[in-house]
Amino acid sequence: MRVGVIGGGLMGSGIAEVCARSGVDVTVVEVDEARCENSQAAIARSLDRGVRGGHVSEDDRAAALERLAFATSLDDIEGADVAIEAIVEDEALKREMFRRLDAVLPDALFLASNTSSVPIMKLGAVTSQPHKVIGLHFFNPVPVLPLVEIVHSIMTADETAARAREFAEGTLGKECIDSQDRAGFVVNALLVPYLLSAIRMYESGFASREDIDRGMVLGCAHPMGPLRLSDLIGLDTLLAVSESLHEEFRDPASVSPALLNRMVEAGLLGRKTGRGFYEYSTN
Repeated sequence: MRVGVIGGGLMGSGIAEVCARSGVDVTVVEVDEARCENSQAAIARSLDRGVRGGHVSEDDRAAALERLAFATSLDDIEGADVAIEAIVEDEALKREMFRRLDAVLPDALFLASNTSSVPIMKLGAVTSQPHKVIGLHFFNPVPVLPLVEIVHSIMTADETAARAREFAEGTLGKECIDSQDRAGFVVNALLVPYLLSAIRMYESGFASREDIDRGMVLGCAHPMGPLRLSDLIGLDTLLAVSESLHEEFRDPASVSPALLNRMVEAGLLGRKTGRGFYEYSTN
């Protein structure tokens, strides 16, 4: 099997790595050579961590890297069996990408989006094969977290859903849950209002960022506090999901706090930029 992963950022690199480790040939498409190099380096670092942790053998690391290719033209994934789009959370850009994927891959088994906020139906509607368009929502870090949400639009064929599930579970070894094509799907519809509430608590001075996070880790047995988790997800992604939730449901709990808006405007997006609610090394 050959897979095209469109977008080599945090999520795209993780998806590509998991595919390559599962014996799948992968072509990652990025906008320029510099970003291709960044994606390749990120995957190599992740594989190195797997080797150090005893989860990946040296031979498996080498084999995974051999299965990876990087390109700057969408034409380089022509003939791929599957495409997984993982570009920025921008509906207009994603719709345009699906128009292009539809032209390049008319015979693909399915065209998937890793979106966490854009309705799958809107992506399928711009193609000539909306029955083949589906959501495969992975979670960060992709090589570690086992979950994939399978998101069916009202146009997605049962055969497409079955193929996507077989790919995610049978090929990649993930665990899947099904979701209707509603803003936030299952996990983010529950998670994002909680994260926004934590940001409001910090913004109001009710408690420090450290105490908010320690409270949820020590008091509720969460593996990570909400502000650190927001940084891990990416504050731009969190903002996009909150806007999508509010647009669809008009729930006040999904309104983005002013602090989140300002941080995104300032480019303080969390771990991927080195600074969000906390500061991180970018090395």
